[in-house]
Amino acid sequence: MQKNKSLIKRKKPHNIWVFNTLLWGCSFIILLFLFSGNSSPSKIDYIYTSSFIFTLIIPVCINIYWLLPTFLKKGKHLLFYVFIIVNLILFAQINMWFFDNLINIFFNDYFFISYHNSLEIYFIFFVFFLLTILIKLAEEWSYLNQLEKETLKAEKQQIQNQLSILKAQINPHFLFNSLNVLYALAIDEKKEITNAILQLSDILRYVIYNEKTDTISLEKEINLIKNYINFEKNRHIKNAKISFQHKVDKGLKIYPMLLLPLLENSFKHGLKSDVKNPYIDVHLSTKNKKLEFIIANNFKEITNNVFKEKKGIGLQNIKENLAIIYPEKHHFTIKNKENIFTIHLTVDLEK
Repeated sequence: MQKNKSLIKRKKPHNIWVFNTLLWGCSFIILLFLFSGNSSPSKIDYIYTSSFIFTLIIPVCINIYWLLPTFLKKGKHLLFYVFIIVNLILFAQINMWFFDNLINIFFNDYFFISYHNSLEIYFIFFVFFLLTILIKLAEEWSYLNQLEKETLKAEKQQIQNQLSILKAQINPHFLFNSLNVLYALAIDEKKEITNAILQLSDILRYVIYNEKTDTISLEKEINLIKNYINFEKNRHIKNAKISFQHKVDKGLKIYPMLLLPLLENSFKHGLKSDVKNPYIDVHLSTKNKKLEFIIANNFKEITNNVFKEKKGIGLQNIKENLAIIYPEKHHFTIKNKENIFTIHLTVDLEK
């Protein structure tokens, strides 16, 4: 599913201009009122606060744009804490030096002294470092959370698309051949044509009306299998023995069209492979909300590589669809021994 992330139009997780405008704008307002105390801010308070912010911008940017991605995100926690401490001590000292020696050069009309002692400066820097790091991490968490939601949404949509394909998985050749069967019966004016039309109608009705259904009663899936088998019998397969035994508990639900592709595969590669005395044995049962579906058929080995490849692709698609619909709730095995092909599927139907 990792390739699903390419379905998402990724936006930049961090707009540096917006982020810093909001961060330093809010910081200026908060620090201005903290520094001015209970009185209304004066011009010197604005100058002092702006200057103080100036000494914070560089160390904070170092924290969030270098230390965080280089050390913390890569699990180098000790180095991260060491550099944070060094950064704090260095720029806290620069802050004090700036107000003691440099700021009067720029504002010689005012006499500046730091509003705070050394311990308070360190405390302010520590709190500011901590809050800005938490804000940056919160921003990234919010982005990753949104990205995860979009990824899950894209994956869900892809799964729905795949399941829609599964529901429409009756081989197109089946419909084409079905019309040929009806045509042949009509030419021969055989009475079986009425039943064949009804059987095909029931199959198509099932497919159409259950296209958008997530689950359906197991009894309806059984009726679909019966109709499919009865319709296939109209193809005049000589000496063919087809049996369908089923014993299921009532009230169980299953994903629509889940079992039919397996049965269709047996007809396509078994009975229609010109094997002598063809047969298909189908067993369906449930116990403790666990479904067991077994199909065994004989077949004639065909050396055509293209035929084998198509057969392999079909079964692989069935496996992938099972993994989507019933992840970790099914077991699917295939045995091919002495020209007898056996499919064994178990599914836990309990949600």
